[in-house]
Amino acid sequence: MEPSSMENLSIVYQSSDFLVVNKHWDLRIDSKTWRETLTLQKQLQHHFPELADPDTCYGFRFCHQLDFSTSGALCVALNKAAAGRAYKCFKERRVTKAYLALVRGHVQESQVTINYAIGRNSTEGRTHTMCIEGTHGRTHQLRVHCSAFGHPIVGDMTYGQAEDQEDQPFRMMLHAFYLRIPTQAECVEACTPDPFLPALDACWSPTTCVQPLGQLLQALQTDPDPNPMGGGPRPCSLSTPQPRAGWSPPETGAQRASCLQWLSEWTLEPDD
Repeated sequence: MEPSSMENLSIVYQSSDFLVVNKHWDLRIDSKTWRETLTLQKQLQHHFPELADPDTCYGFRFCHQLDFSTSGALCVALNKAAAGRAYKCFKERRVTKAYLALVRGHVQESQVTINYAIGRNSTEGRTHTMCIEGTHGRTHQLRVHCSAFGHPIVGDMTYGQAEDQEDQPFRMMLHAFYLRIPTQAECVEACTPDPFLPALDACWSPTTCVQPLGQLLQALQTDPDPNPMGGGPRPCSLSTPQPRAGWSPPETGAQRASCLQWLSEWTLEPDD
């Protein structure tokens, strides 16, 4: 796999309000430090200077976060109103995300539900990591849960370091494959290519296919969106009536302040 560069920005969805990019592995979204020579922000500013939002410090609002080492679908709002609509979908848990990962060991189950609370690790020397006990949190969620399940993600040096130096791949094998954000104005939907192919990395060769990726994608695309009203599924359709205001509990002052800060400018600090 070629390293990230200013030129290899991949766009998988574009409208007047949103971009969805296929973020490169080992690329920070943004950074306030001068040491970062390349970030996704800088790629966007280079390729789409006319789309930069002057109301933000860095020009673009990222609707969610991907770790530095994770590749795949990342949504960018091109204005404040669009960012607000995307935020509402995330808050109401109506966003669909699917990830691809290569994990260590052999997973026997065809489907597993993991329900662990995540909190910051208080162990000396590990305070930069998260663990499955303690207070609730979402940082590194997939990486922590896979490790707790006994199948850490290949290439995750934080939660699943290999025993042998020769067994360490060039990247962490976690990829955001599919994303759907059903906003009131449009349904943002994007799928990114599978990066874990023998043609791209000869170290990996599939032996048994339990479910073809095409079938998974079809299931994701046809699966209706969850209805926050609790009245059954609601399709990702612009013609579908939107849920009434007031269905959810009122926001606290702290939640409202956090929302306003998010809408004004969402910048992500380095997490590694």
